[in-house]
Amino acid sequence: MTVLPDLGGAIGSLTYQGQDVLRPTPEGCDQILQTASFPLAPYANRIDRARFMFEDRKVELPATPGFEPHALHGDAWLAPWVVEAQDAVSATMSQSHEAGPWPWAWTVRQTLSLDDQGLSAEIALTNRSDAPMPGGVGFHPYFLRAPETRLTLAAEKVWLGADLIPDRQEAAEVLVDWSREQVVEAMPFVDNAYALWDGRAEVSDGDRTVRLTASANARW
Repeated sequence: MTVLPDLGGAIGSLTYQGQDVLRPTPEGCDQILQTASFPLAPYANRIDRARFMFEDRKVELPATPGFEPHALHGDAWLAPWVVEAQDAVSATMSQSHEAGPWPWAWTVRQTLSLDDQGLSAEIALTNRSDAPMPGGVGFHPYFLRAPETRLTLAAEKVWLGADLIPDRQEAAEVLVDWSREQVVEAMPFVDNAYALWDGRAEVSDGDRTVRLTASANARW
């Protein structure tokens, strides 16, 4: 595994027995969207027209370049991270922000560690303000896709809405029934969030399978 603290705290590459597990970052690349994976904080997904109300406070954010008029995925992926600790199999990085357009002070910390079972990725968001803060965190991995790549995941609901802004939930299978293994290339393009997911997924291309598990210490 390689990490890129100066490029949004991203993962540059992840391999197993010489094979790429995630799409590797091109050599010399300085574009965060071309990395293998990057962290999301203090929120994930789009904020409609970069503004929202929270506890009677109107919040107006700058639109994310390339995704106007919306704000996308927070600020963590757009700024360097500080390496707090590292060794041959792990790295802990953090990033802190004072109140600004996002009117709360916050710190995000991620730990990436390798063992015989694979990669463990942990991320935590801390509100350093005196007032309650909305928030969310996540990771944005990119997996390699071949013509035979298949995906399996079980979620009950999918978020739908115009202009990729989620505003309602419907049964997950209205787009694709991923609970039954599907060949990704044969399915329609999906850029949606899922709800009531069981926290497991598998990506397989015939000679190998990548298994993912996810959990949170809060109810989202």
